[in-house]
Amino acid sequence: MKIPAGLQPLIDDGEIDAVLRPLKSGKEASVYVVQRGDEILCAKVYKDMGQRSFQARVQYEEGRKRRGSRSSRAVGKASKFGKREQEAAWKNTEVDVLYQLFNAGLRVPKPVNYSNGVLLMELVCDAEGRSAPRLGDVDLEPQQARDFHAALIRDVVRMLCLGLIHGDLSEYNVLVDTDGPVLIDFPQVVSASGNNSARAMLLRDVHNLRRSLGAYAPELKNLHYGEEMWALYEKGDLLPDHELTGHFEFDEHTADVDMVMWSIEDARQEAQIRQQGREEAAEAD
Repeated sequence: MKIPAGLQPLIDDGEIDAVLRPLKSGKEASVYVVQRGDEILCAKVYKDMGQRSFQARVQYEEGRKRRGSRSSRAVGKASKFGKREQEAAWKNTEVDVLYQLFNAGLRVPKPVNYSNGVLLMELVCDAEGRSAPRLGDVDLEPQQARDFHAALIRDVVRMLCLGLIHGDLSEYNVLVDTDGPVLIDFPQVVSASGNNSARAMLLRDVHNLRRSLGAYAPELKNLHYGEEMWALYEKGDLLPDHELTGHFEFDEHTADVDMVMWSIEDARQEAQIRQQGREEAAEAD
């Protein structure tokens, strides 16, 4: 096949020997099956920022650390340099997170290299050696669905213990190999502690898994793993090997608005009294 422009530098530098076929193409990137020596890998080629939308990125990027103040100012002003910095940070986030998750033992593709804006990684395969299907393209037996759900929840917990939330997890961002589900696609990963939407995104991820796998094992639809793990995370009690139950007691009490407003007013008056006392003491001195 014709070598895509994004992969030509890797051919020239000897990073890969051949491009075998396209694997998939999305809004963010195109993925190809490539060969390096005796290895068959996949190469994720990120699309130019001119071809992609940045409108939805703000909610994901909140709380992420940037390289320096100049970069932060430039991104804030949406200058050309700032857009390039934002583009580079978006790509680097996925690369860094993939290495972090793989080293932590999560079921993700093994990263191989990142060069010339292209992420080389393991090609996840099925039992016949073909590229693995997405979870949404696989028919499951009830017990398989339960096992897959347990494995995915376990990795969501491990991510959360690392301070990370996938942010776009669904049956379309999970591959299925001979050993079960494999998480993919991390450019939009969310900071659990630095993003105001972290809880909502975690719940969306977990509920997506519950919905898709609950189609095969209906009892999963009545479980609330997302709410349970977030409550434990907020209290600092969540551990990577935590045995969750899926049961969660929702707070159904109606807020007493009058009591809340009274407490605010009481605190305001106390602050005024303390300030007045400090002023009187200062005058006495």
